[in-house]
Amino acid sequence: MRLYTRYRNSAGERVRIALNLKGLDYDYVAVSSLPRGAYRAINPQGLMPTLEVDGQHVAQSGAILEYLEERFPEPSLLPADPIDRARARSFGAHIAAEMHALTVTRVRSYLTDTVKAGEDGLQDWLYHWLGLGLRALESSLEERSVATAFCFSEMPGWADLHLVPQLSICRGFGVDLGHYPLLVAIDARCQAHEAFQRAEQSVQPDFPG
Repeated sequence: MRLYTRYRNSAGERVRIALNLKGLDYDYVAVSSLPRGAYRAINPQGLMPTLEVDGQHVAQSGAILEYLEERFPEPSLLPADPIDRARARSFGAHIAAEMHALTVTRVRSYLTDTVKAGEDGLQDWLYHWLGLGLRALESSLEERSVATAFCFSEMPGWADLHLVPQLSICRGFGVDLGHYPLLVAIDARCQAHEAFQRAEQSVQPDFPG
C-alpha cells in the first residue's frame, strides 16, 4: 500500500495512525515530491490523503478507514458493543465533517481573500466552530455510561485517531483546551502510544528541517 499525503495533512495523520494501530506496512509518498499535476491524475479531487492498493486509489480519509477496517478487521478500530461502535463513528464524523472541514486551508483562504473577512473575522470563525465542536465532543464523553481510558474503549481506536490530530490543530490556532479535561486526558494517553508517535507530523519524511 502507498499513502499519498503530506506531514501537515491531519486527515492523512488519521490514516497513518490507523495503519500503525493495525500493524500494516505502507509506503509514505509525499505529494510535494510528485511532478506538477501528477497528484490530480491519482486523485481528481486533489485532496489528501489517497491510499493506493494494488494500483487502485481510494480517496477521503473516512473511506480509507472503512476500507482498512473491512479488509483488515483485526485488530479492530471500533469497540465490540454496537452502540459504542456507533458512538465512535459519530465522534469521528463530528470532527471530520463539522470541525476540520470548516477550518481547512482552502476555506480559510476563501474567507480572507474572497469574503475579505480579515484576520479578526477569520479568528472569530475558527474559535466559533472549533468551540462548538469541542463542547460537543467533551459532552459525548461525559455521557458515557462507563468511563474508559480512551474515548470508547480501553484501547485507542476510531474516535481517538480523529481526536489527536484535531486537538493539534486547535492548539495551532491558539484555542484554550482547559475547558475540555476529558479530551485532553485522552489525547495525552494517545500521544504516549507508539502508533500515534509514529504518525506524528515531525517524524514524517517530508517534515522540513
